[in-house]
Amino acid sequence: MPATPSRDLLALTALPLLAAPLLLGAFAGGGTRRWFGGRADSQRAEAQAAKDAAAAAFYELDTAQRDLRISIETITAVDDSPAARRAADGFAALGRRIDEASGRYIGAVDAHDLDRDDLEASAAARARTELTAARDELDRVKGELDRFAEGLGPLLGKAETQLARLAPAVERARQSLQAASDALDAVRAAGLRADDLAARLAALAPELTKLNEGAGRHGVPGTLERAERVTRQAEAVRAEAEQLPERAAEIGRRLVSLRTRAEALTTRTEQVEPVLSELRRRFAAACWQDLQHVPDQAAETVRQAERKLAEARAARDEQRWPDATALLSTVRALLNETDEAVSAAGDRLRRLNAVQKDPQEEIDRTRFAIRDAQRLAMAGRHTPDPRHAGPLDEAVAQLERAIGSLTGRHPDYWHFLTETEAVRRTVAGVVGRIREDRGAGH
Repeated sequence: MPATPSRDLLALTALPLLAAPLLLGAFAGGGTRRWFGGRADSQRAEAQAAKDAAAAAFYELDTAQRDLRISIETITAVDDSPAARRAADGFAALGRRIDEASGRYIGAVDAHDLDRDDLEASAAARARTELTAARDELDRVKGELDRFAEGLGPLLGKAETQLARLAPAVERARQSLQAASDALDAVRAAGLRADDLAARLAALAPELTKLNEGAGRHGVPGTLERAERVTRQAEAVRAEAEQLPERAAEIGRRLVSLRTRAEALTTRTEQVEPVLSELRRRFAAACWQDLQHVPDQAAETVRQAERKLAEARAARDEQRWPDATALLSTVRALLNETDEAVSAAGDRLRRLNAVQKDPQEEIDRTRFAIRDAQRLAMAGRHTPDPRHAGPLDEAVAQLERAIGSLTGRHPDYWHFLTETEAVRRTVAGVVGRIREDRGAGH
């Protein structure tokens, strides 16, 4: 009886027959999975590219928004005009649009995990579509932001100009304050107190504190204005301090000069009475009555000037320079007044002597002025303009009346002189109007 094969041997001899269909199935199944996996990988890659593009767009928009925020903050820190407020409102509205676009992008990123092993092609396609749409929206908003930024050019330029002025202006103010302080120290070293200048400089200390606190607290426009004001005031203190030694010396010279002038006027005042005596003796009362008060008034004015001089000297000694200067100006005005009054008496006698000796010179002088005006009025005309002829005819008549008043034993020569002066003033007025009319083309 032949030997029976064992079950193990049968199993071994049957194995190739069973394995063949399984291996064939394995190759067939493997090929199917690689084809499906390749399509999914392609969709995944496209979705990833869309995600990367959207991320780049998001980054560009975020950077542009940050840059624009700096520009808006620069403008609003300097400018509170309606245009600046509209710019700030416009940026806020753009910020809301940016938030919406950014939210859509972030939502698309969160909704799709492109790193999942079991990501299906359809899911990857949806991710690509949504991420592309998010990127397009980010690009549109970025375009709006860029156009808005371009429109800010004038406002931003103005603001940057002011900001560029800020630091130098504040530094100039500090340097001016220091220079004023140094000038005051030099004045004090020379023995001059300059208390008023020191008080003015001390009043600027609060302003310096505010400058040191900066524009962040007080605003750029306010800080610029404060810096410029402090610079002006400190420069004024410095200049006055530097001029103080010469000012003190000038006050001393003026005291001496005005003292000498007062003494001279005292002597001249004493000479008025003899002049009045001669006027009374030789001329009618109308020629000198208005001068009767001159001696007493001149003497009193000189006494007032001397009292003010003493006050000015005391102010100088106490280094009250503004007071000394004001008092000296008062003294000068008083002495000028006295000089005019004293001179009037002598001038009256001189003029009356001249016209008494030869009134014809005054008459000829006045007639020449009238004839000269008449020639001007007729230049280029057949008949004179009534506006000019009338006053000139009246001037002729007034002169004739003045000449006629020179009669009697004691003619009123002063009345004659005042009348001829009035005639010449009238004639000069007519000449002026003729020239104005012709200059205007009338």
